[in-house]
Amino acid sequence: MQSIIEIKNLTKKYRDAEMYALDDFSLDIIEGEVFGVLGPNGAGKTTLISILCGLLKPTSGSFTIDGLNYHDNAFDIKKIIGVVPQEYALYPTLTARENLQYFGSMYGLKGSDLKEKVSNSLDFLGLLKFADKKIDTFSGGMKRRINLIAGILHEPKVLFLDEPTVGVDVHSKNAIIEYLQQLNKKGTTIIYTSHHLSEAQDFCTHIAIVDRGKIYAKGTPGQLISETENAQNLEDVFISLTGTALRDA
Repeated sequence: MQSIIEIKNLTKKYRDAEMYALDDFSLDIIEGEVFGVLGPNGAGKTTLISILCGLLKPTSGSFTIDGLNYHDNAFDIKKIIGVVPQEYALYPTLTARENLQYFGSMYGLKGSDLKEKVSNSLDFLGLLKFADKKIDTFSGGMKRRINLIAGILHEPKVLFLDEPTVGVDVHSKNAIIEYLQQLNKKGTTIIYTSHHLSEAQDFCTHIAIVDRGKIYAKGTPGQLISETENAQNLEDVFISLTGTALRDA
């Protein structure tokens, strides 16, 4: 199997910080995986994703995406990745359709191809009848689904997801996960972060549990559970590796 992301000795230390956000971090992600990066608050997840998306520069180390390094191939990498942030990246006074047409055009989509992709995506996620309503009238779950569509209209080779189902009801969550599974079946590699461990256990093909900028364990959900003493599920594994101390400060 071929690695689509190769991370070598990546470090990141923010100015005035006492500790590294990423500390000699190395990881290979195989093409076609749904790879979960899980960890408590402050573990380094968002820093990692931000570096891989080109939003932050690492202190040291390197990475490639589909064989391309970011220093020399930033434009080409941006064409093959999709990013769905936790915060809504939408224009509230525009309609759902207008938002998606705008973001699709930024990825080079146009004409009938863009219109078809927008309509098909809205229809799959149960939003077609709301296509011409302004975003600021939408519920949180509806905004979350539009936010997802905006990042994947161009059918990226690699998709980065940061808490894609946070704050949504069960129906919206199920629709989002089903849509992502369909995308993965078509060949998109997904890198996913979440605090929903039961969701990650069912959704991810492989997982890395990170804390304090390092990888504590990696493998399939089943492997991690079977290798951890008395673990019945991924939450037990997570607590065993990262401890019970509160991390929300």
